Amino acid sequence: MARNAVDEPNEDIVANAKKERAEKRGPFGRLALFIRQVFNELSKVVTPTRRELITFTLVVLVFVIIMMAIVSGLDLVFGTLVGFVFGGAV
Repeated sequence: MARNAVDEPNEDIVANAKKERAEKRGPFGRLALFIRQVFNELSKVVTPTRRELITFTLVVLVFVIIMMAIVSGLDLVFGTLVGFVFGGAV
């Protein structure tokens, strides 16, 4: 499985965030800060292994197929009931 990443801010990160918040930034400075934060968060992303990716894909496909069968069955049942109640072709 994927490794666990601890997402607890340490004192340095909190101090830097307070300092940056206190500074007045222009629109380009805010954009640069946003992009730096995006890259920082993207570095924490853990990509799944091939085996995990295949497993997750199969789980999603099986779930979708089961849900399609349930919805199709309910549609058939309710369509038949409506046809029976309102005198449509049975």
